[in-house]
Amino acid sequence: MQILEQVQDTPQAGNIRTQWVALWTGPAVGVVLLAAMLAFPAFWPPMSPTTPADQVAAFYAENTAWIRASQVTFNLCGIMILPFFMVIVMQMKRMKTQSHVFAYCYLTAIVSGATTFALSNIFFLVAAFRPERNPELILLLNDLAWIIFIAPVGMVVAQFVLLGLAVYFDDGPDPVFPRWVGHYSMATAVAMIPAACAAVVHTGPLAWDGLLSFWLRNGAYAAFVVVMFFVLRRALFQQAVEDKVVAP
Repeated sequence: MQILEQVQDTPQAGNIRTQWVALWTGPAVGVVLLAAMLAFPAFWPPMSPTTPADQVAAFYAENTAWIRASQVTFNLCGIMILPFFMVIVMQMKRMKTQSHVFAYCYLTAIVSGATTFALSNIFFLVAAFRPERNPELILLLNDLAWIIFIAPVGMVVAQFVLLGLAVYFDDGPDPVFPRWVGHYSMATAVAMIPAACAAVVHTGPLAWDGLLSFWLRNGAYAAFVVVMFFVLRRALFQQAVEDKVVAP
């Protein structure tokens, strides 16, 4: 909060202040989403793709309240993580040795990912909406929810690749992000790729409940958000100094 205490009432200061507030939505929303994730019984452990229809239907019937509560929370709060990523977009636009093409493509990838997450959330809710319906229909909705949640990683991979490329192209004397951020972003993109197989594999590490598709994918994404929080804090202070709204 040191930046907010030092900035003055100038257009540049307002820009810094807005980004600073958006940055801190990340931890705030992250706590809410973590609570929702812990409350969603299908994650502990992740439901297997080989679970029979009658067991899937029984799971939704027995855990209806928890499923609804957790998914309504995701529905309300999941999109609120976007301001955090918009700070990354704003910082990418500060990069002096490239056009804004990477930033705008990154923005598109983020919005596409948020839309896909919302669709998976809705399918989980629909499956829990009438848990007494035909078990085969519950199984179908459950499959849709899990596959849409885990498998569509194209936009996620693009998100990390675009950030990595932007960092590499920003090769001037005073880059916005350290070069290691580009390496880390590319490595995170690679970690996302195996999850694409979740739509065609039923067992093993590539299935939607597997080590690579579920744990590596989601763990790497969460770790990236945590790391970027501290990277963005540094970048915002650097911008504040460059814009002469705080003393170096």
